[in-house]
Amino acid sequence: MPIHAPADQRWPWWPLLPLYPYGRRATLVRELIPDQVWSFEQLQGVYYVAVPIRMTVLRLNQGLLLYAPVAPTAEVRRALAELERAHGPVQTIVLPSSSGLEHKLPVPAMARAFPEAQLWVTPRQWSFPVPLPLAWLGFPAGRTRVLFEQGLPHTDELSWTALGPLDLGLGTFMEAACLHRSSGCLLVTDAMVSIGDQPPAVFELDPTPLLFHARERGDEPLQDSPERRRIGWWRLALFASYLRPASLEVPPAGTVLGQAMAPGLRNARSHFGLYPFRWPQGWEREFEQLRSQHAGGLQIAPVLERLVFPRSRQALLSWVESLAELEGLRWLIAAHYDAPVPCQADSLRALASALRCRDWAVNAGSWDLLARIDRTLLGLGVVPGDP
Repeated sequence: MPIHAPADQRWPWWPLLPLYPYGRRATLVRELIPDQVWSFEQLQGVYYVAVPIRMTVLRLNQGLLLYAPVAPTAEVRRALAELERAHGPVQTIVLPSSSGLEHKLPVPAMARAFPEAQLWVTPRQWSFPVPLPLAWLGFPAGRTRVLFEQGLPHTDELSWTALGPLDLGLGTFMEAACLHRSSGCLLVTDAMVSIGDQPPAVFELDPTPLLFHARERGDEPLQDSPERRRIGWWRLALFASYLRPASLEVPPAGTVLGQAMAPGLRNARSHFGLYPFRWPQGWEREFEQLRSQHAGGLQIAPVLERLVFPRSRQALLSWVESLAELEGLRWLIAAHYDAPVPCQADSLRALASALRCRDWAVNAGSWDLLARIDRTLLGLGVVPGDP
């Protein structure tokens, strides 16, 4: 019988595998609010830990606004061209985050796709390992403006609320929430999400990530059914939330290799049967516990709570409470997970109240790996300690 180190003394070895990035750019376009708000959704991730990413398109009086751009594939551009024919040109592109790499990378390409559009970015954008000016990162110098510092776009139709900037040591975290008053939709990026118990609709384009993670062994074929999609989604949500959920076991490398290359799995789509995960009986309780953190249907993304906000709870609370003061709020649209989600002032106040009352930035259980990362960064002086 193989001998394993205790879970609290062991780092997972599976990230050392040659991973295949999952970045299929098929795009799901949904109309969220008739003739006012649309969602452009793609999947991205590593080793099939695929998380939906969303660009929200708003119809304004004189054209369209793109919030948190996705990759401007030919499919995306065709869909945007249809919206332009119906509702006017893309006028404004907004990068609402200073640190979200998945939101920052598509922006220069999207700006080139719409050379007449004004580009707005949050303050204190940064790059690593070398700090570079925005123009060197592909942001068009002549039409890039900084939110809050150089004004705000379309204030007759939109209300803007800033979270941060918060000092992360290497750079900053900042997020600009936007209320589209005519539809009542509040647009946020990463900090606040709603994780549903069913897979987001974008997985209909390619359920492979769900089916891959719904298995129990590497030599098990990828089989499709509603139940297996649900299982796969619950596990993906745990990965995305905690990086290494407490209920996950990592089998020995010999076991993983012994199950690889099974008939029917000798292809890149199945990662050749390399499946370095084991989910013991009862793992579902961990997803139910994740969902129990919802308050008013909303929650703070756990990975951000433990790595970005561990010493910034008050700033986050102030932001959530300021959003609750916005008039006409009806829906929340985040850049990840479910949308639109019913959201009113009471929903946000319930979330703020829950955040005040519960333990914050926990160290144990599913939070353990995140906590160890945070402590390591603190010890190296990479991130600042308590203010």
